[in-house]
Amino acid sequence: MLTYNLMEIEGSLYENLYRLIKEDIYSGKLKPNEKMPSKRMFATNLGVSTITVENAYEQLISEGYIYSKPKVGYFVSEISNIPKAKTQEKISLNIDTGNKEEDIFFDFSTNRIDAENFPFSIWAKILRDLISNHESDLMEMSPSTGIRKLREAIAEHLYSFRGMSVDPDQIIVGAGTEYLYGLLIKLLGKDRLYCVENPGYKKLFDIYKSYGVKCRLANVDSDGLMVSELRKTGAEIAHTSPNHHFPTGISMPIKRRYELLAWAGEKEERYIIEDDYDSEFRLNGKPIAPLQSIDENEKVIYMNTFSKTLASTIRISYMVLPPHLAKQYFEKLSFYSCTVSTFEQHTLATFIREGYLEKHINRMRLYYGKKRARVLELLKSTLDGECRVIENDSGLHFLMELKTDLSDEVIKEKLRKKGIKIVAVTDYDMSGKAKDNHRFILNYTNIDEGKLAEALNIVKQIMDNA
Repeated sequence: MLTYNLMEIEGSLYENLYRLIKEDIYSGKLKPNEKMPSKRMFATNLGVSTITVENAYEQLISEGYIYSKPKVGYFVSEISNIPKAKTQEKISLNIDTGNKEEDIFFDFSTNRIDAENFPFSIWAKILRDLISNHESDLMEMSPSTGIRKLREAIAEHLYSFRGMSVDPDQIIVGAGTEYLYGLLIKLLGKDRLYCVENPGYKKLFDIYKSYGVKCRLANVDSDGLMVSELRKTGAEIAHTSPNHHFPTGISMPIKRRYELLAWAGEKEERYIIEDDYDSEFRLNGKPIAPLQSIDENEKVIYMNTFSKTLASTIRISYMVLPPHLAKQYFEKLSFYSCTVSTFEQHTLATFIREGYLEKHINRMRLYYGKKRARVLELLKSTLDGECRVIENDSGLHFLMELKTDLSDEVIKEKLRKKGIKIVAVTDYDMSGKAKDNHRFILNYTNIDEGKLAEALNIVKQIMDNA
């Protein structure tokens, strides 16, 4: 009689019995077409209930390991090319993911949002109300573009905050801009030639390459993306961040904006992807109007995210397509499922519609303005004469230009040995031809002010000992 000791094994009895029988089939101990014990006899022999054996048999039948003959019994299935049983061991791949933990005392480069500034209580209150009073809405499938309420709320927000008049049907909601870039490539075509700014957001270049599309680089100057450089690439799709270029922080003046729009208008297949990633945080005066709001020829695809206004872990982004591209999207790609949870979409829609987003942005602009001023003051008092700050009152980072003969790599390495992480503008050059300009990025959103003075003193020591 087939027997196993189930009493010394942790977990569900039927799952363990199922596993042990399967292992004996793999090892060849149980032969093809061999008859299995009846459920009653097997249960008695093992000292378990008949239900335990029945559940194990049913699982084995559903997976094809055994079969039953009415009024005859259960038999081992004949499985061809069955592999030899392997001893299961814990797997450790030891893949270098490039995300090794470092012993970091201070990080100038982090762009995370301080957790204390997220409106947890309001978010939780809205979600509780939705769960209590709108269960049916939460369980409805979201269309590929995102739920209507969220797209309407975003359209209202764009009109009041960015001066953009858009129809909710122009808006596509997705889990992160990376996903939306992928949709755009499918919509516009892999055969198009794309162009990104250099220096610029390296991940964007990698995303385009991963989709197998050709991507070129166009240099930026003090006014942003150079249209003359863009023309040289022969590109049809230009990706730009005119309101706050990353990493240089440049805001594109109106003259250059119209030059860029004129370039797009010259040929039917040309488009501009406008990444407006942190435009809400222009700290002095109103936010600069986006390219989309002055586009008369349906050439601008507008991209934005709630990662900067709320938190990077929210993972809700959106794009605004020109009307004719929105129609093409519905015709070609509306079979895609929306990648954002319906729960989160309804929560965010209510958060915007009831005015909480506007209040949060206003509060954060005040908070970041004060924090920025304190950081700049400490920079000046610590590195006065040894550093120049390059900023334009826009966005959540600025540049710190150090007056030194040391190379950017040497500075970074010396600071890393002291437990300080910092990145240079040259790190975002994708041409491989960048010359050191000693300009380093200082993100101040989640900067530890309590350690900032000590970190800056370490920078000063390295400068003084150069």
